[in-house]
Amino acid sequence: MQDQALGADMGAERFFNIKCRVSGLKPDAAVLVATVRALKAHSGEYKIVAGKPLPPELLEENPEHVLAGAANLRKQIENVQVHGVSPVVAINAFPTDHDSEHEVIRQIAQEMGARVAVCTHFAKGGAGAIELAHAVVEACNEPTTFSMLYPDSFSLREKIEKVATSIYGAASVEYSELASEQLDRYENLGMGNLPVCIAKTHLSISADPTLKGAPTGHILRVREVRASVGAGFVYPICGDMSTMPGLGSAPAAESIDLDDEGNVVGLF
Repeated sequence: MQDQALGADMGAERFFNIKCRVSGLKPDAAVLVATVRALKAHSGEYKIVAGKPLPPELLEENPEHVLAGAANLRKQIENVQVHGVSPVVAINAFPTDHDSEHEVIRQIAQEMGARVAVCTHFAKGGAGAIELAHAVVEACNEPTTFSMLYPDSFSLREKIEKVATSIYGAASVEYSELASEQLDRYENLGMGNLPVCIAKTHLSISADPTLKGAPTGHILRVREVRASVGAGFVYPICGDMSTMPGLGSAPAAESIDLDDEGNVVGLF
């Protein structure tokens, strides 16, 4: 299941090309969670600031603005389909939504060959997800042609560029001098067979958070590349992304210790 807050360009891509590669899993279907609010945000018609209330006009009935942000949903559906997996669009309904706005999402999904269901499970529990459950069962009963984007034999640069151009809509990839040196080092150390987990903003399909919808022709700029050999992947870092965990100046771990009797202290 993949929420548009994160995007199939990130979570689903990583699941298909890292998790499935290691585990041997072959998914039959993928659920894309879409909201009226997310599509309106991708229309570019609203100023949304993290940590502040949503603009009141975002909650007003406006199917035209949902349609204006439809390119993002179409691309997310396409990103699932390129892996040979059947997408199901789950419309996560909010009380402030309008039927006309749900209908726009339904039409977009159906035009792309995806099943769609309106979900009210937050308010109604399991009963609100029955339509979605039926759609997922139908999708799972279809023949699957699942495939990953790239083989292990691709170089790290080829893997990065495949994801960038096929999933992000980028025209090309640029590497900083540091990133190029790191990629060469990992290849020379025998890590070139590892998959890539690209760290980028969740606010856009591109690495630029200001680019909404489904931008194309942009450049993916890689500033640094790190290797998580134990986890089994190499992760390029794009833009201003910070890696987890984001610790404060005095993390709680500094207070954890053992007392004289061998008990752990400082956890609470």
